[in-house]
Amino acid sequence: MRILVVGGGGREHAIIKKLKENPSVTEIFALPGNGGIAKDATCVDIGAKDIDKITEFAVANAVDYAVVAPDDPLVLGCVDALEAKGIPCFGPRANAAIIEGSKVFSKNLMKKYGIPTAAYEVFTDMDAALTYLETAPIPTVIKADGLALGKGVIIAMTRDEAKDAVRSMMADKVFGKSGDQIVIEEFLTGPEVSVLSFTDGKTVVPMISSMDHKRAGDNDTGLNTGGMGTVAPNPYYTDAIAAECMEKIFLPTIAAMNAEGRTFKGCLYFGLMLTPNGPKVIEYNCRFGDPETQVVLPLLESDLLTVMQATTNGTLAETEVKFANKNACCVIMASKGYPTAYEKGFEMTIPEAIWGNVYVAGASLKEGKLLTNGGRVLGATAIADSLEKAIEGAYDMVKTIHFDNAYYRNDIGAKALKAGRN
Repeated sequence: MRILVVGGGGREHAIIKKLKENPSVTEIFALPGNGGIAKDATCVDIGAKDIDKITEFAVANAVDYAVVAPDDPLVLGCVDALEAKGIPCFGPRANAAIIEGSKVFSKNLMKKYGIPTAAYEVFTDMDAALTYLETAPIPTVIKADGLALGKGVIIAMTRDEAKDAVRSMMADKVFGKSGDQIVIEEFLTGPEVSVLSFTDGKTVVPMISSMDHKRAGDNDTGLNTGGMGTVAPNPYYTDAIAAECMEKIFLPTIAAMNAEGRTFKGCLYFGLMLTPNGPKVIEYNCRFGDPETQVVLPLLESDLLTVMQATTNGTLAETEVKFANKNACCVIMASKGYPTAYEKGFEMTIPEAIWGNVYVAGASLKEGKLLTNGGRVLGATAIADSLEKAIEGAYDMVKTIHFDNAYYRNDIGAKALKAGRN
């Protein structure tokens, strides 16, 4: 089989490495891929948002199955375009990907179908939003409606911060058209949990839960990033909470999307907060999370391609989806200065012995040398029987990887360890 994977980050590298385990896979194309992915797939210089060229390439190269991984091409209708050419895909069509593409849509969906989430108001007029903030409870959360590279959410601890956030989104257009509408919502408290799930629009199979680390610095200090590391499973996510989430959130979300004529197939990501009043949805993503994928997929014992095809074909209920009863930890190595200004172009050395456990996110290949080419450069993932050993293993790997200006957090998994001991 010839497989096409749209995207070029650590998430896509993790997906590609897992797909390679299937003996029927003869070739994997990554569009655009990156210098690290080039070791595991054929990279093609076509951007993930160039739907026409992606479709043309897939047809010309007789692709048998496509995996559309990032949010932008999903929201733009990449799956729709490929399916129109007879190429089966993993991922939702555009009318279902809106669950991530519009926060206003997803909040209104939850309200309409009684899915637990934070109380909220929607604004299209900046002055009305500013007036509302005069009396709104503080802290509060300001969200740009559309996609914003995971950065369109601001937690405002003061009234002035909240007003500044509104002005930056609606007047200064820091997120472009994504800030034409905003959501102002209740500030929730409690442990956060990421739960990725496979779904064929009827059956939902949650994957191993995980815990992300968004802040750039140790002890959750510094700016928000795309994620500095993850561990799985998340110790806060008990069997009882999982059962409650299935009953009150997961199945109702799939049913709600079906009722709206927007059947969701692919990976639906539930960003949850375990509040004193029960689990609530913070956000939906219409795809695998990054870097959650780098701890969840290595624990998958079933064949990934088989499971993906089952979501496409509507046969997930009859397909085994099994995860190892182990722990995983992924530590992200970034370029110093990320998520703001950073230098790139430094040569990377990754020992061959650990290559199978490394997922490259930002790298280019020049004259046979792997060079840094992004803020988040790579993730190193270790699997072990205990979380403590998994954390230790990930940091042991990180210490053997070298490039100038390398930076990583030293406390990935510390919070989870502490929670697990309580």
